Amino acid sequence: MLHVGIVDDHQIVRAGFRELLGDTADMQICLEAADGDEALEKLRATACDVLLLDISLPGKSGVDVLRAVRQRYPDMRVLILSGFPEESYALAMIRNGANGYLHKDCDQAELLKAIRSVANGRKYVSANTAELLADELSGNRPEAPHAALSERELQVFLRLAKGRSVSDIAEQLHLSVKTISTYRSRLIEKLEVSSNAELAAYAIRHGLITDE
Repeated sequence: MLHVGIVDDHQIVRAGFRELLGDTADMQICLEAADGDEALEKLRATACDVLLLDISLPGKSGVDVLRAVRQRYPDMRVLILSGFPEESYALAMIRNGANGYLHKDCDQAELLKAIRSVANGRKYVSANTAELLADELSGNRPEAPHAALSERELQVFLRLAKGRSVSDIAEQLHLSVKTISTYRSRLIEKLEVSSNAELAAYAIRHGLITDE
């Protein structure tokens, strides 16, 4: 029996996943959480084989949760299920430790296949993500600069893009202001921008955050 956790801030989405997995004999939902802090708290008491993780969460983002899970539970499989298109996050999340990436509009058969694949130790990507990888390897599609960011760089980048101050980010990530400032300088160089406003514009342009 595979024990599956669901982390998504929309109750209707969690209900949909429960329905999709409810009649599956070899899977059981063992954990549900509406945000990153709740997910990490529940994981202390509940073991999961596969964690279905959204990226856009209140408080700690999916990037934060993925980093914490990789540090604390190295054997747990993490399948990203996101409303963001594959072009935005798939390559970056897989490079930073996710075992697979699916868009939320996937059908039941693909979801079940993905869960079983990552549970068995394999990576799972959709046909679209596989095409992105193939294009990148062949040189037909230049890699977006953010796809090569480290996990920590991505954490800092998304917070800066959402207007958080360096001091706020330092407090949230339990790092020094000097360290966050160093990450900011590195991001500005890597993403070829010159200000926080341009970081935000880059994030919106690449579908990493919304402009709401």
